[in-house]
Amino acid sequence: MKTMQWLIKRELWEHKGMVLWTPVVVGAVMTLLAAIMLTFAASNDAMHATLTINGQRGSINQLIVNALGNANRGATAEMMGASYVAAAAPLFLMLGALVFFYCLGTLYDERRDRSLLFWKSLPVSDAQTVLSKAALALAVLPLISIAVGALASLLMLLMLCALLATHGVNLFGHLLGTPDLYLTPLRLLALLPVYILWALPTVGWLLMVSAWARSKALLWAVGTPLLTGLLVTWIEKSFALTYIIDWFMREVVGRALLGVVPGFWFMLDKVNQQGVTSPKGPALTSADLLVHSWATLGNPGVWVGAAAGAAMIYAAIKLRQTHAEI
Repeated sequence: MKTMQWLIKRELWEHKGMVLWTPVVVGAVMTLLAAIMLTFAASNDAMHATLTINGQRGSINQLIVNALGNANRGATAEMMGASYVAAAAPLFLMLGALVFFYCLGTLYDERRDRSLLFWKSLPVSDAQTVLSKAALALAVLPLISIAVGALASLLMLLMLCALLATHGVNLFGHLLGTPDLYLTPLRLLALLPVYILWALPTVGWLLMVSAWARSKALLWAVGTPLLTGLLVTWIEKSFALTYIIDWFMREVVGRALLGVVPGFWFMLDKVNQQGVTSPKGPALTSADLLVHSWATLGNPGVWVGAAAGAAMIYAAIKLRQTHAEI
């Protein structure tokens, strides 16, 4: 166990810029941009412009106060507390790119710069090394993104409440008394097992290509599934086979390339996709997202893909044992 911990720490040290500082910098930039926009809104004279809405005439400031009367402030605070992490969506989308390029380059770069020969001289097995890289991609990187995303979203939410307070709408008391404000980050953490299962095929595929490719790893990783998809399309059209291309592009190509994107499972699971993307009803909350995400694990394709991902990680271990250099 200690060996695995040190291997993960080594990966963090070697890829600190990608794994740690990139999410932190992006989260800080998002928070700074939100602060600038809210400051501009607070100082802009447009907030005092006169409008007439539904027969009510007054400034934008006064209309906001009227709309968020005492009866509505509790409901507004509950809605904000349940969905404020949506502000960190760009950070979570970036997580998919970070995991993708980390997995694709981690074993390939070791062979290209010959550092693999040094690491092989240490009393650490290839299985431990590859598994530590998979653990960093599947667990450590998402945990860092969740922590940074939750903190950035919370800061943006508090800044928005501060802006509303300057215009006579004080939501701090209602917001701090809302359970969802504290439960939402925990719900994000509860999504981690779902993310690991859906991301396993992509992580396994990228690690296997990274351990095998002698050049142009990105071309092999992306081009092979896409060219295979084109071949399957041609076969389907030639032999009039129905539904094959849709299944192949979704379950094979999609899971091989896009499984590391958080929330991509809703595009693959059509049953739960309807409950998430339906335009009817209230806005999607963190509780809804948690329920629908865990419901996707009832899809047998999740477990088949996870098993395939584990098999490809095993293949990456065997390839690392035989491919000492490029």
